Amino acid sequence: MQTSPVLAHIDADLPNAISRLQDLLRIRSISTDPAFKAECLQAAEWLARDLGSFGITASVRPTPGHPMVVGHVAGPQGAPHVLFYGHYDVQPVDPLDLWHSDPFDPAITEGPHGPTIQARGASDDKGQLMTFVEATRAWQKVHGALPCSITFLFEGEEESSSPSLVPFLQENAAELQADLALICDTGLFQSKTPAIMTMLRGMMPEELTIHGPSRDLHSGMYGGVAMNPIRVLTKILGTMHDDQGRITIPHFYDGVPDLPADIAADWQALNFDTDAFLGDVGLAQPAGEADRSALEMIWSRPTAEINGIWGGYTGAGFKTVLPAQAHAKVSFRLVGHQDPAAIRANFRAWVTAQLPADCRVEFHLKGGAGASVMATDHPIFAHTRDALGEEWGAPAAFVGCGGSIPIAGHFKEILGMDALLTGFARDDDNIHSPNEKYDIECFHKGIRSWARLLGKLAQAQA
Repeated sequence: MQTSPVLAHIDADLPNAISRLQDLLRIRSISTDPAFKAECLQAAEWLARDLGSFGITASVRPTPGHPMVVGHVAGPQGAPHVLFYGHYDVQPVDPLDLWHSDPFDPAITEGPHGPTIQARGASDDKGQLMTFVEATRAWQKVHGALPCSITFLFEGEEESSSPSLVPFLQENAAELQADLALICDTGLFQSKTPAIMTMLRGMMPEELTIHGPSRDLHSGMYGGVAMNPIRVLTKILGTMHDDQGRITIPHFYDGVPDLPADIAADWQALNFDTDAFLGDVGLAQPAGEADRSALEMIWSRPTAEINGIWGGYTGAGFKTVLPAQAHAKVSFRLVGHQDPAAIRANFRAWVTAQLPADCRVEFHLKGGAGASVMATDHPIFAHTRDALGEEWGAPAAFVGCGGSIPIAGHFKEILGMDALLTGFARDDDNIHSPNEKYDIECFHKGIRSWARLLGKLAQAQA
């Protein structure tokens, strides 16, 4: 099985591939809003039909929430077996008035890197998911077969915390077994260098409410004598970091490893432009641990961030109220062997110990996921690195990821397989924001990248 005719077919068929992606993008599969339940099902059915159209045995599988799509195709005897994961659900589109066009009427627009597809889900994750689908379609069209066995798993709840995923993996573990999972939900390094994610931070979310007086109070009648819960909350959270950027919660750094010297050298060689990275969002000074590089802060160090804080009167005009309650949402990105349960317990104890006598605290969330580190010794990692380098004209980098992709850890814990994460998004794709887009170049070269990987697997079996 030669790769070159597959690449030629991909080039010639690109307009049709774009049209198919646009059809999928028109489906309003917003998983977080019950009003779009039927359209999430519609997206799942669309994907199952599309896989079936080129010989993949695929079906829509019900869950307590939005359905999964599972597909199978057998490769040659003794060939590798990979599981490809993506998600068809998308984020809400609010605020709608900031979109330049209808978020579910995908438009071809001109961007800084050439033509783009602008629509909700174009980059996260429908466009990325379809790069692999189109690569397998091309191999089937040209050769009538694929060089390896593939299981397809498409989820419809990734944007709503995947409540059905773990039970589904557990219940269908035997069917979903493979040598390695492939995940296309990441991006290029600095929007130009192909990258393979080898470490992902975990996450532990928390929400807290500080209770003070039994009701909202007049700040003139009670101010100065009654304790203000917002004052208590901001004082506590304001001491969560010291003046060197380190997190002050007791035992927070338990299980945090030092960065290995070889990885540190690889990251240094990437020549990450911290000034440009911060400058793009109107900032200039790194705010994390003073003795760490920016890449370390993003990829290999834990964080504690206040994601939202509210209380009292926040409407138009002014109201001199002393509130009865104050609220905050806090998240922790975790690395190494940090235990989400231990982090939660230590944070709650730390907050509670600082409460004045007239206040109490409630905590509202549970759950969390630890960090993931990928074992890169599977041969497919080397094949992928070579395939990406050939397509993009630059050596592929092994990088970390500041975000959390819990599915990678679930594959390891439940199915016993490592995950290879690579993707073709750019930093300016406006993921989760108005005017989300996916560069046509990234879509096209992403398809070709997967096709090259399939070619490497074919050569390995020859």
